[in-house]
Amino acid sequence: MAIERIAILGTGLIGASVGLALRSHGFAGEIAGWDPDSAELAIAKNRDAIDLVAGDPVAAARRSDVVVLCGPVFTILDWLDRLAPELKAGQLVTDVGSVKRALVERARGHYNLGDSAGFLPGHPMAGKEVSGAANADANLFEGAAWLFTETPESRAMHPASRAIADEWRAWVEKLNCRVLDLGPERHDVLCAWVSHLPQFVSTALTALLQDEFTAKDEVLPIGGRALREMTRLGGSPYSMWRDIAHTNTEAIAASLLALEQRLTHLRENLKTPELREEFERANRFRGSQPSSKK
Repeated sequence: MAIERIAILGTGLIGASVGLALRSHGFAGEIAGWDPDSAELAIAKNRDAIDLVAGDPVAAARRSDVVVLCGPVFTILDWLDRLAPELKAGQLVTDVGSVKRALVERARGHYNLGDSAGFLPGHPMAGKEVSGAANADANLFEGAAWLFTETPESRAMHPASRAIADEWRAWVEKLNCRVLDLGPERHDVLCAWVSHLPQFVSTALTALLQDEFTAKDEVLPIGGRALREMTRLGGSPYSMWRDIAHTNTEAIAASLLALEQRLTHLRENLKTPELREEFERANRFRGSQPSSKK
């Protein structure tokens, strides 16, 4: 086993879930954790998501085989800068960030060089609308896609780091994830459509309802399942989605514009046969999803 020590920097929902998932699937090495919020760190420790609390995150990274960067994209960008001069070949940095091109560009020239640590960009397509280590779940990644966005630079990382990267990918598979590879640019475009757009649609709808119905007792009792499902993501934290909006602006804006045009089309065809055709298109897409066939 090449991976004996892992440092998780950011022990909120995803970071603590990574620790819990690794333990539940047999990882026997050391898992150190650090978080800027001491309360989050204490919860992660009490839940056994980590073995030890790292007083100095950089020192913890130096002594680890794998450093997992968890948190908002801007935070991950900062960690890439801080850790580059501290780590060496034979170590691996990976992340769980929702945007990949910005991270790959920041890592270029600092990682995956002859004597530097490797950087393997990763993104588990799993989460909740609530944050924090208290909501962490060892089964959070079960059946989810875990995306890796390798580049020519990462494929040429030092052989010792490559061995760690291959073992990390194997651990992700042990978590019962579907491991998929994408280019970083393609990742950001696809995630804008399948992840970022749904979030912003839910946020917009939920904010609109907040403004339109100041008396919540008038609308909540009749909302039912449709309201709950459509507004669930409206409870997501701004801190994470601000960073995504800033680092994947072009792709998100394009998907929002396409949706605006589609909504206009619907509005203009509420009494025409085109409305039926839109429902048929939607039904075809929904029917193609594996979960809808169960």
